[in-house]
This record gives sequence, C-alpha cells and structure tokens, in this order.
Amino acid sequence: MSKNFRAMAFLLFLAGCAGSGNYSAPRNLDNACSIVSERPEYLQAFRAAERKYGVPVPSMMAIIYQESKFIGNNRPPHRYALGVIPVGRQSSALGYSQALDGTWREYQQEAGGRFARRDDIRDAADFMGWYMSLTVEETGVPITDTRNQYLAYHDGRTGFLRGTWRSKNWLVRIANEVEARAVLYDQQLRSCRKR
Repeated sequence: MSKNFRAMAFLLFLAGCAGSGNYSAPRNLDNACSIVSERPEYLQAFRAAERKYGVPVPSMMAIIYQESKFIGNNRPPHRYALGVIPVGRQSSALGYSQALDGTWREYQQEAGGRFARRDDIRDAADFMGWYMSLTVEETGVPITDTRNQYLAYHDGRTGFLRGTWRSKNWLVRIANEVEARAVLYDQQLRSCRKR
C-alpha cells in the first residue's frame, strides 16, 4: 500500500470518527431529573439559553421532546412515490430542535455563527431561545406560554398570526400535550434540585 493511500484512508477514518456523536435519546424521557442526570450537558445548555433569552428550561425540554425525542440527529421520514420509491424527506428539519434549513441559516447569520450545528444540544437550545424570543417580539406571546410558543414554533410566526393552527385539531392537541409535559418537567426539576 502506498503512503499516500494509507494517509488518505487514515484521514477518512478520522473524519468519520469526528462526525459520529452520541445522538441517542436518554433512557427515561418521562423524567426530567433522569434526563439531566444522564446528560448533564443538556441542563447546562438549557440554563445558558434561559439566562440569555429568558426561555424556561422545562418549555425547551418539552418542545425538544415533542420535536425529536432528544435524538440529536433526528430527521423526518422519507416520502415515497408509488409507495416504494424514496423521493426525499418530508422536510429539511434536522436535529434536537428540528429546525428547517432556512430558519437555521437565519439563526446562524443573526445569532449562532456559521459553525452552529443542529445536532449540538448547546446550539439547538440557543436556537430555540433565539426563535422563541423573536416570537415574543413579533406575536406578543409571552415567553412562558409554552402552548402558544409551540404553536408558533411549529407553524412559524406568520402562520401563528394568521391562525393556520386553528384548522389543525391534531396540532392543538399536541400543543396542549407539550404544555402539560413542560408543567411535569418543571415539577420534576424542582423536586430533583431539592435532593
């Protein structure tokens, strides 16, 4: 084997290793204390976003649960032509926050920097804080109103203002579930801090 070939193979191996992270979900997604105990870097990321933007930690956790189930490299399912031929994904959403390509680029330009990654929990939490704080500015939805923040997160701020969510009973149900999960996570986080 030539030196150049071995060097190239080694570099490709290193590049492959660098790109692979632990993107799996924590074991118990119904317990906020368990999540932050297993992944303390999550709590650090959420607290940093809370300090910077005022977004409550339980709200971010509940939205990430709904969007990606805490799977860092999560993507929407493929679409199929004729039921069997893959023709691309349902959307460009990616990562913990399921941010779309265009919205993520906007975040990188305005707040996150060009090296921000959707599969990095710190960047995903910062993105959510940034997005939700803009929602407050543009729609008047309080930062602590998890239900309506989620509706604006899912349908976009323009869609939220137009009321596109009103004709989507399934989305209203999910927004209520996100709000309930945020309340649950808040109670759990308060109790595990006391221990």
